[in-house]
Amino acid sequence: MTLTTSSANCPEITTNVADLPCETCDSGRTLSARGFCCRDFRSTLGCFATGVTVVTALDPDGEPIGLTISSFNSVSLDPPLILWSLSLGSPMLESFRSASHYSVNVLAADQQNLSDRFASRSNEHFADLPQRSGLGGAPLIEGCCAWFECSNEAHYPGGDHLIFVGHVERFAQGEAASPLIFHSSRYRQLAPPRD
Repeated sequence: MTLTTSSANCPEITTNVADLPCETCDSGRTLSARGFCCRDFRSTLGCFATGVTVVTALDPDGEPIGLTISSFNSVSLDPPLILWSLSLGSPMLESFRSASHYSVNVLAADQQNLSDRFASRSNEHFADLPQRSGLGGAPLIEGCCAWFECSNEAHYPGGDHLIFVGHVERFAQGEAASPLIFHSSRYRQLAPPRD
């Protein structure tokens, strides 16, 4: 297997890459590792298919907040722990950090519109959205494949993100059979099982 750290988007150069701005992403930040190209790294990460979730909570004023994430993962069965991460630049970072609880809503294949809604910067995420209140008031979105209601257990620095570890206090499976999948920067759906 041959590994490459350069491409047409990020050619080999002789200067210190860490001193150059990244020309392939909109962050304007310099590359942190020699030979890494933001676009290529993001594209390669996209080879790993993930489920799509919306994490919800209440902000300090008691208003619902939520955002689309694909960084959700299990950590431990005993105790039951999950994790997800949020950009340090997110305007919701402090609200999620200070929330007592949050809910991870695992989106169903027919909920792509909710993924797009919660990925937008709109303030109308919860307008006309069928939901119910979970632990700590964190919204549970109707029609999902599954829900994980978590206490805000711990936070860890992770580069340009903050890693949230949640202690699962309650969970449930929905009636939706297929989850929404994200792969190579596109939504996908599971193929029906072959007999």
